[in-house]
Amino acid sequence: MIDSHSDDKTVQISEKLGARVIKRPFPGHIEQKNFAIDQTQYEWVLSIDADEVLSQDLKNSIKNIKKLGPKPSFYGFCFNRLTNYAGVWVKHCGWYPDKKLRLFHKNHARWAGMNPHDIIEMKPNSQTGFLDGDLLHYSYNSISDHVNQTNKFTTIAAKAAYKKGIKSNHFKIFTRPPLKFLRDYFWKRGLFDGRYGFIICLINSLSALLKYSKLKDLQDGKRID
Repeated sequence: MIDSHSDDKTVQISEKLGARVIKRPFPGHIEQKNFAIDQTQYEWVLSIDADEVLSQDLKNSIKNIKKLGPKPSFYGFCFNRLTNYAGVWVKHCGWYPDKKLRLFHKNHARWAGMNPHDIIEMKPNSQTGFLDGDLLHYSYNSISDHVNQTNKFTTIAAKAAYKKGIKSNHFKIFTRPPLKFLRDYFWKRGLFDGRYGFIICLINSLSALLKYSKLKDLQDGKRID
């Protein structure tokens, strides 16, 4: 386990359960996860977040892979993630099917993308397969949790975009939010998720508004935190 100098009982609990703990300052989601890959003692990595669990069907699919032996046909495996929002499973809004590549051979993949939205990228000629079963994601207990996390993540995303030289402008600020809502609510069928589907799609559009507005502030030399 890689611990970024936490001040709770994470280290004690991990060591009690037999985990090897390495303390390291947090340089970013992507950087920390790649460091963790390099420290692993086994060839295969299953990456899940603290608010995610494997469904029984997905557990069975992973167990079946182990029966294939040491030379599998694939070096990475994808599966769908199903999100629980305030006690309701979300089947649309662009949130499902939410295919994730989370099971991979450590020598054939690295974390990439843009903080905080990191993704696994397979190395050239490393084939991937698909597994039955869902990764169950218990995301937000309330609408307030979603709004607060959106504010936090858009700050991180805006800073990462600024470092990469990505630009924002008034056109993007005015057009991206409504386009995001229309895509998720109608094209991605968020309307079928009822009241929460409408709320999710609105907050998704808020995310676009905040990200491009904060990025524009950074370009103008303003602080965003």
